[in-house]
Amino acid sequence: MLVVKASQMVVEYSGRDVLDIEQLELYAYDRIGLVGANGAGKSTLLKALLGEIVPSYGKIERNGSFAYIPQVEEAVIHEVQDFALMGRLGVDRVQTETMSGGEETRIKIAQALSGGVHGLFADEPTCHLDREGVDFLVHRLKHYAGALLVISHDRYFLDQVVDKIWELKDGKITEYWGGYSDYLAQKEEEWQSQAAQYKLHVAERERLEQAIEEKKSKARKLDQKVKGKSRNSNTESGGRLGHQMSQGSKQKKLSAAAKNMERRMEALGSVAAPEIARQVQFRQSKALELHNPFPIIGNEICKRFGDRIIFDNASFQFPLGAKIAITGANGSGKTTLFNMIRDRDHGIVLSPKAEVGYFVQNGYKFELNQNVMAFMQRDCDYSVSDIRAVLSSMGFSYQDVNKELCVLSGGEIIKLQLSKLLLGRYNLLLMDEPSNFLDIHALEALETMMKQYTGTILFITHDSRLLENVADQVYEVNGGRLSRKK
Repeated sequence: MLVVKASQMVVEYSGRDVLDIEQLELYAYDRIGLVGANGAGKSTLLKALLGEIVPSYGKIERNGSFAYIPQVEEAVIHEVQDFALMGRLGVDRVQTETMSGGEETRIKIAQALSGGVHGLFADEPTCHLDREGVDFLVHRLKHYAGALLVISHDRYFLDQVVDKIWELKDGKITEYWGGYSDYLAQKEEEWQSQAAQYKLHVAERERLEQAIEEKKSKARKLDQKVKGKSRNSNTESGGRLGHQMSQGSKQKKLSAAAKNMERRMEALGSVAAPEIARQVQFRQSKALELHNPFPIIGNEICKRFGDRIIFDNASFQFPLGAKIAITGANGSGKTTLFNMIRDRDHGIVLSPKAEVGYFVQNGYKFELNQNVMAFMQRDCDYSVSDIRAVLSSMGFSYQDVNKELCVLSGGEIIKLQLSKLLLGRYNLLLMDEPSNFLDIHALEALETMMKQYTGTILFITHDSRLLENVADQVYEVNGGRLSRKK
């Protein structure tokens, strides 16, 4: 059963085509992951297919009913009737004024799954969910009978739930069969093929350029020889004149051969070089160097909120230069721990030279009329070239650095905050769910930069791949304790 069909769909924004899709079909059996860079138009595509955005051109046909799980910031929470489902999601009340991001996400999922619909559209549904919540959602979606179209940066989630990937780039959709890992393998094959084609193209151009220069050089030498001898032509014999004519003919053939090769070069056209992200070498300012082997120490820390115990005589020592992941269920106290470290609460001891940088989504204040490069250069010791390299890794083009902050998408603002944090004058970083709302390309770049960073990083995450690829040590907050798991 065909549930959604889009034909000649164009969506314009600020004078440019965000979407320009010739044809798109979604069937009842489809399990599709929608990926692409932040700002590429993924959320716009979902809303257009649902009818929440009217395309500038084109036609969209819908057959059946649909549910939509928006990002947390867009959600409007209503009463949910499936109380058993709410219980399994770990939500026992609907009180929006006291709801955490994880609880709000669980409510949205319960709303969407409680209705019998033909299609489910979800925009980053795993954001703010703990591992238990992600696993429960995976289980529910595996047994969901309708069509599924989901935007997600969670690679584990995509591998578990979808069997097809739609990549949105430059307003167009490219389809890949399989989960995210299959998509990644196909993209690597494409990159290798492009790299091989580019290598052959460059070699052929260089060969033709060299051959052209050789032909032209020989032609010039023959031309000079013919002209030199023609000055004595009045006194030469007919045989000599015949020899000069033969040399002139050779010169013309060489010039003609050179022109043929030039036409072959033009016919080669151009082959784009494969993208290669430049690596940034992170360094520490001498003034910020730490020599304490344990720059963050907690001595029997305690924390309560009313009758609720968050930490009860918890102790820890975080080593210098380590990448330490903090895990735990929603509401267990992970962010509270970060706030205690930042504020140097009772029982928390930081190295005297510690300079703490803290990433929290939507927690940074900036001037909206400031451009990207000016924002990045403030309180930064790195060169413009290094800044550009980091921004390029995060998906910002050469032209993007001159954009004002007010025109960036929410995902782009997050990428900018993370880039600034990594290039800032800090030696201890606290990163609260840094992978949320990042596109997958930026997430992989972030992983690389976190591993290369020379300072100490504590990061909260529910992203299993980020955990596996970056963390040297893993701690879990549970029952008032902080226990090491790795």
